[in-house]
Amino acid sequence: MLLRRIYHDRLAQAGYLIACQSAKEAIVIDPLRDPMPYLEAAQRDGVRITHVTETHVHADFLSGASALASAAGAELLLSREGDGVGGYSRAAFSTARWLGDGDIVTVGRVRLDVLHVPGHTPEHLAFLVSDLAVSDVAMGLVSGDFLFVGDVGRPDLLERAVGVQGSMQASARQLFASLGRLANLPDYLQLWPGHGAGSACGKSLGAVPQSTIGYERRTNWALAGWAEDAFVAEVLRGQPEPPAYFARMKRANAAGAPRLPTAERHASDADLVGALTHAMVVDVRPAAEFAAGHLRGALSVPLGGSFLTWAGSVLPADRDLVIVTRQDLRNGSGANVRDLRLIGFDRVLGVITWEHLSSLGLELDALPAISADTLGDSAPGTSTVLDVRSRSEWETGHIPGARHIALADLVSRVDELRDAEPVLVHCQGGSRSAVAASVLRAAGIHDVANVTGGYSAWARAGHAPATGE
Repeated sequence: MLLRRIYHDRLAQAGYLIACQSAKEAIVIDPLRDPMPYLEAAQRDGVRITHVTETHVHADFLSGASALASAAGAELLLSREGDGVGGYSRAAFSTARWLGDGDIVTVGRVRLDVLHVPGHTPEHLAFLVSDLAVSDVAMGLVSGDFLFVGDVGRPDLLERAVGVQGSMQASARQLFASLGRLANLPDYLQLWPGHGAGSACGKSLGAVPQSTIGYERRTNWALAGWAEDAFVAEVLRGQPEPPAYFARMKRANAAGAPRLPTAERHASDADLVGALTHAMVVDVRPAAEFAAGHLRGALSVPLGGSFLTWAGSVLPADRDLVIVTRQDLRNGSGANVRDLRLIGFDRVLGVITWEHLSSLGLELDALPAISADTLGDSAPGTSTVLDVRSRSEWETGHIPGARHIALADLVSRVDELRDAEPVLVHCQGGSRSAVAASVLRAAGIHDVANVTGGYSAWARAGHAPATGE
């Protein structure tokens, strides 16, 4: 048996190619939208992809399962489990083979036993993998978003991202029952999860790529012998706000994700400048450089580990986008465009440099900043202090008198701030608040300043925070 983990760092997502080397057949589990990495991996290993599947309807990226199955001439396998809420559209996947608990998938002399493990989503499957050429005893579990290294999949997304009201408590109880199925699995069984550290599909994921069931029994908080009610309370406590694009991904993947565009756009600088009259400008330079000077109305989404999470929360999916970067980063910006396409932003017209843009005599702007120290012990009465951290951060401690809207929710709630100027925006350290400030100013709320150093600097100055709601 051959196992390949195909990992996308910026999405913190793992897909798997599992092959029988004697039969030269392979199955791919949880592919991203672009089929090429999986086709190329199969070609390098001299195997043919005969099956494609995924553990569940994903919320954090557009699925590539259907596109890969089509490109490889493979059989598409999807979950028939769940109660239909948020699950797959049968009409959209008319050629799929539907899998349920207890089913078996055979790829040459590799066997995958299907487990239904609801909780993160109602239809979620996991796959016990056995290499029959060696033993009929399972060697590993492809767990998707059910079980991670050090954590479990969050059960609140169906309610908080998709809007199925009242579902998170029931999902948490389903997750508790699913974890109970691990009791019958041996300690030596390897764990191959669907995400690593940095994913928004859990709250404390480990950074190592794999583990064992035995190690997780000893170290994973979720397997610490909880009573059901206590587990439900703990797994729902402190879950961060889901990025705004999750709902759109869920709907698209359930209905059949659109295929990746085959042709990349290569607009000239002149064409991109002409597009500025209608396109949204996305400035991916560091926040400090954006603050010093940027095109009026641009959004600041700095490159980094949180780029896709922030982009997915603040960028419009229904507008053309022009990316602004530094000259020395332009040649590598194709990866950023491809990344945006993985989460459904197909209308990126191209990349232009700040050096070129700033030389054209266009209307430029700067983002004012104030020191956290100037806020004093509480929010000043003449200004609105806006805290864009997560709910759990806010409840741990916040500036008295501040207003809370998490960055993931800001675009949908921006109208609440139209009569709140001047607005002083802060987060924990200053990164998210720079993004948020650009969102407000692009929406026409101009009297906005970024609080440098954020809540951390304010707390270090010795001010007494408020806690709770």
